[in-house]
Amino acid sequence: VVEVGVNVPNATNIIIEGAERFGLAQLHQLRGRVVRGTHQPYCFAVTESKSDKTRDRLKALATAKNGFELAEHDLQFRGSGELYGGKQSGLSDLGMEAIRNLKLVEAARTEAKHLVDSHPDLAKSFPLIAEKVARLGEVLHME
Repeated sequence: VVEVGVNVPNATNIIIEGAERFGLAQLHQLRGRVVRGTHQPYCFAVTESKSDKTRDRLKALATAKNGFELAEHDLQFRGSGELYGGKQSGLSDLGMEAIRNLKLVEAARTEAKHLVDSHPDLAKSFPLIAEKVARLGEVLHME
């Protein structure tokens, strides 16, 4: 609930205990609860872990300028995992390492936006792709 459902505009401090147990995205969302007002916010991520991994993750949280940059750090720390399947981290079996290439990611984003803007009803414009996506949706949970 705190991650996405609480808005206290004048909150200036948040203390996150057991920070090593949260993902970087969760920590980013929690920190965002106090970056809404006009006063200087402070986020204290408390951990009992002294591991290099925990220190590196918290350093990434402290230095990342936005959620996209933090997601890139998370990708470096955990790996890309499987696009379809239960493996949420580790080496990719589908060549997802390409997403580390920022120029490729930006080019894909630009092309996707152009495609959506120029074809408001993609399913009618590209029926074969729509059919394949529908079949995948029957087997995979895309949420």
